[in-house]
Amino acid sequence: MMQWREGVVVEEMREWPGAVEYAVRLASPDSTGEEVRALAYTGMVGRPEPGDRVVLNASALLKGLGTGGLAFVVALPDRLPEDAPDSPGHIVKARYTPQQQMFLAVDEQDSIHHDVLLDADSLEAMPVVVADLHSALPAIIAGVRLARPDARVAYVMTDGGALPLAFSRAVAGLKEAGWLQATLTVGQAFGGDHEAVSVHSGLLAARHVVGADVTVVIQGPGNVGTGTRWGYSGVAAAEALHATHVLGGTSIAALRVSGADPRPRHRGISHHSTTAYGRALLSPAIVPVLEGGGELAALVRRQAADLAEHSRADLDVVEVGTKGVLDALRQSPVKLSTMGRGLDEDVAAFVVSAVAGVCAAERVSGR
Repeated sequence: MMQWREGVVVEEMREWPGAVEYAVRLASPDSTGEEVRALAYTGMVGRPEPGDRVVLNASALLKGLGTGGLAFVVALPDRLPEDAPDSPGHIVKARYTPQQQMFLAVDEQDSIHHDVLLDADSLEAMPVVVADLHSALPAIIAGVRLARPDARVAYVMTDGGALPLAFSRAVAGLKEAGWLQATLTVGQAFGGDHEAVSVHSGLLAARHVVGADVTVVIQGPGNVGTGTRWGYSGVAAAEALHATHVLGGTSIAALRVSGADPRPRHRGISHHSTTAYGRALLSPAIVPVLEGGGELAALVRRQAADLAEHSRADLDVVEVGTKGVLDALRQSPVKLSTMGRGLDEDVAAFVVSAVAGVCAAERVSGR
């Protein structure tokens, strides 16, 4: 259920493309003038100014959630934004919700790219790296750049986490730094450089419209998990690998690994990866692991071998060297953080993601 609050904008805290974060003083009778963080998606609600009255969705904030633990501006009731200019496109996302929006999808009839995608059916062996946590994105790209600095990288954001791409400050920073050439939002996700109806058409657009050498597919920020085997949004990684295989791409399954998570089910290879790649996945995929290293790397190799042996899919476990990987990660233009831990707190999580990027870059073919 939604929990509504009303407030007044105090000041602008920070902004990045498509989003502005504010300090808002709550105005409800039981708030005692408390200030909270609130995010406005400018394409949806306009741009609030200090002194504006705003209506907030405070549900995640009041629940104390991590990734989504802030209020969201729903409307400026006293100053509605102007209508956007008329434009082609009829693909509705966030469908049948009060804030549904209409977009021009890259694959629909009114798109200038429709003819390119009309009969497109092959990724031409393009490497596609799939992971289940949004925090893996900068590390994967760091690995790609280490092995192939000139590679064009596209990001396909699925709708398992945040729907608005503008929620991700990491994506904004990666694009600003030139590490990421294009974004594509698929399914109910929206706000990318290109919208696409499905993961399949998003992948095809990455190859044939964007000209990507490597594409990364991950849900937006805000992985949902219930502590059960199947009840987590990252299981959709298997579906992205299926799409890659069907379209003739090179499927690379990035492992979720931790050497610092206090929960035993996430130490070494997370149980989320073993479920997605061992139970849900039915098509072939490459699984990169670290070459050499210490006890944790050896544990991950053993776990990966066991995963491959018992998986329903044909998994090819490939050892990848780590020379230069740490330096590449430290050059990231955005903060590296996963489950609240940075690079120095959980090195393995980021290094394993980075070697998946190296593995992809090594498989880039000429066009």
